Amino acid sequence: MAVVLPEGEDLNEWVAVNTVDFFNQINMLYGTITDFCTEESCPVMSAGPKYEYHWADGTNIKKPIKCSAPKYIDYLMTWVQDQLDDETLFPSKIGVPFPKNFMSVAKTILKRLFRVYAHIYHQHFDPVIQLQEEAHLNTSFKHFIFFVQEFNLIDRRELAPLQELIEKLTSKDR
Repeated sequence: MAVVLPEGEDLNEWVAVNTVDFFNQINMLYGTITDFCTEESCPVMSAGPKYEYHWADGTNIKKPIKCSAPKYIDYLMTWVQDQLDDETLFPSKIGVPFPKNFMSVAKTILKRLFRVYAHIYHQHFDPVIQLQEEAHLNTSFKHFIFFVQEFNLIDRRELAPLQELIEKLTSKDR
């Protein structure tokens, strides 16, 4: 399976490489539906009627704020890019060790990226179908879910907005 840690590979390195890949994929996928995700159409960052997300990065915005989905996703993508660009968190040189808090930071990044998938599936699936991107979105999300489940990187409760889809996508392959 494509998500299993390759023999001899460092777990942190494997999680780092895949986190960067997922960030790039979700950034690209979201980029295709930005015309449909506007301040007007999405005044709140949500994943269906039961799940609403408020933004806080712990540095610039310490207290979670309610904001539109495009604003939230912009904050999120900027924050993730800043984490990925931080050499102390994501060292790019061979032999430079990962920090002790690396896995915790990676889990936060992946949890937040999941929210973008959840928002796209719940709020913008029709445009995804119109753009004929359904297979690409499903493949990307399926890989993401298998990966985070393999290494227990996102708490089950956080996955609740897409639990039905997750079961559907993963049941055939287990």
